[in-house]
Amino acid sequence: MRRNEIQLRVHWGDTDKAGIVFYPNYFKWFDIAGHQFFRSVGLAPSELEEKHQVILPMLDARCTFEKPLFYDDIITIRTVVQEINRKTIKLSHEVYRGDARTGCGYELRGWVKREGDRLAAVPIPDSVREILEQDAQEKAGCTHRFEPFLDLGGSR
Repeated sequence: MRRNEIQLRVHWGDTDKAGIVFYPNYFKWFDIAGHQFFRSVGLAPSELEEKHQVILPMLDARCTFEKPLFYDDIITIRTVVQEINRKTIKLSHEVYRGDARTGCGYELRGWVKREGDRLAAVPIPDSVREILEQDAQEKAGCTHRFEPFLDLGGSR
């Protein structure tokens, strides 16, 4: 199945009074990683909506928190397609600080068509299924590193 990897920096606003990452941020990072995953395989959510009236709403999410993260930590989020059903896609995510996994979970997204003011789950097209099921090892460079929030220059 397809996979992707991104890096982010933990910001001060991501932490609680104890200086530990506030748990809802994992879900924010899963959402960022999920959208970047779809972009990396040529299924940018904005283009799906604009060209095909398809949106990818979150239907379910879960996270297990294993180790704390702190301000200024650099994290890597590894995303892989875990399951493709008739109308849903399940992405699993693992969050790492260096080699240590700090949390893991999933998000379940629907394949939903917008028709006027009506939304309806529709079957995932075979062409999309083929893209998502492609083994990451079949194509060199398939794992994409995306670091939009990584600022190593200390300019902030």
